[in-house]
Formats: sequence, structure tokens, C-alpha cells
Amino acid sequence: MYRKTPSTLLRLLAVTGVLLLAACDKIPGMGPDPRVAQRDEEAKAIGGACRYALRGLEDCYTLNPKAAKASVFAGWKDMDAYMRENKLEGTPSVLGKAEKPERTEKPTDLETETREPASGGNRS
Repeated sequence: MYRKTPSTLLRLLAVTGVLLLAACDKIPGMGPDPRVAQRDEEAKAIGGACRYALRGLEDCYTLNPKAAKASVFAGWKDMDAYMRENKLEGTPSVLGKAEKPERTEKPTDLETETREPASGGNRS
């Protein structure tokens, strides 16, 4: 009733289809997300800039909490190797230590105890 397709022809079509799809990089959803690759490259650039600015890794992580730590480290390490190879000195950062702003609001729900002076004498 049904016509049988030779298995050799079917295999040949399957192999041809796989080869055609493997050669195509522009199929939507098949490649890496360009936004992820861009964030990765930006984090590497941040790491490289931190190394050039003579910042340590921990400072770099603190100043850039949204950047992926692995990518920041990779950029820092690449810049370190580049600077050592070319005998470059870094430029100190002009960014000083950030002072914490003073709180203007007083906590309302917390009860605080007043301290008595530690004079050790009698109270009058």
C-alpha cells in the first residue's frame, strides 16, 4: 500500500540537511545571544581598565557589582599579561574613596537606651 523509500536515500537527505544547518550561523535561536556576549566583553573591558588603573580585583568587583566576576578577572589577567609583556606602568585612579553619606533620618521604630555616666559615685 505504502511505497517504501530506500533507506540509503533517506540517510543521504538527513546527512545533507545536517551539513547545511551546521554551516549556517544565522539561524535565529541557534547561536549565542548577542546580549550575553556583549555583557561578557564589557566585563572583560572593566577588568582590563581596573588593572590599568592599578586597582585590585576586590576593588574592581566592589565598584562593578553587576559585572560577571569571571569575565572581570579574565580581563584583569589579560591586561596584566599585556602590561608585563610590554613593560607598561599603570595610571593611578583619580577616583578617591567614596565617603558614605550621613543619614538625615532618624530611625523611628527602634528603642534606644540612654547610657548613664560611669562615674561610680552616688546619684543625688
